[in-house]
Amino acid sequence: MCEAANAAISLQIRAHEPIFSGVRQNARSDLKGAVLMPLTPEVLTANSQVVARLGSLDISFTPDDESWFTIDGIEGPRQVGSDGSGGAFVLLPSQNVLYVSSEGRAGIIAGTFEAFIQLVVVRPYWLDILKFSAGGDLAEMRRAADALEATLDDEDEVNEAREQIRKGLDLPEPDDPVGALYEAVAASDAIVRTTDGSPFTTLFNRFSIDNNPMLRNAAA
Repeated sequence: MCEAANAAISLQIRAHEPIFSGVRQNARSDLKGAVLMPLTPEVLTANSQVVARLGSLDISFTPDDESWFTIDGIEGPRQVGSDGSGGAFVLLPSQNVLYVSSEGRAGIIAGTFEAFIQLVVVRPYWLDILKFSAGGDLAEMRRAADALEATLDDEDEVNEAREQIRKGLDLPEPDDPVGALYEAVAASDAIVRTTDGSPFTTLFNRFSIDNNPMLRNAAA
C-alpha cells in the first residue's frame, strides 16, 4: 500500500505561465484515495457561504455584462469577478489572474486562481499595498501591508471571514503573499487597453505610507 506524501512546492512567479501555490486535498476523491486538485472559480462559486464571506472582503463573483477593456492576444477575456471600486478580475489562459482597475491600471496579481483567493483573504487591502508601493518597492509594500493590517476597520469581522473562507475551501495560508504580489505585478506582461485602444498603466503607484499620516503613524 502506497502512502501519499505532502510536498511543499515553491515556484517563482512568471507572467506567461501558471504557478500553483497550493492545492486542496479533499476537493475530489476516487477509489485510490484523495486527488490533489487546484481551486477553480467553479468550485468556489458552488459554496454560497464562502462567496458571501468573500463579498464582505469586497470581492464579487458576478462579472460585468459588457467588457470595457481588451487584452492584446486574448479574444474574449474570461472575467471571473469584480471589486467594489469597479475593477475586474480576469482568469487568463495561462491561469494567471489579471486585475483591471477602473482607473486605468492593470497587471497580473497572482499565478493561479487559488493564489488570488489566498491573497484577498490574507491581505484584503492588497490594492492599497500597490497604491503605497512607492513605484514598486518591495520594502515599501511590506511597510504598507503591516500598517494597513494594524489599521483594519472591523478587524473581528475580517478575521472571522478569513477563518470561515479557509475552512470552507481547505485553503492553505501563503508563505509570503506580499512578495508574491510584488513578483506577479513586476513580471506582468499582459497589455490591457481601453475600448479606444489606450493602454493601461502598471498597478504600482508612486505613493508611500509616508504620504498618509495615519498609516505612517501605524508603522512608526
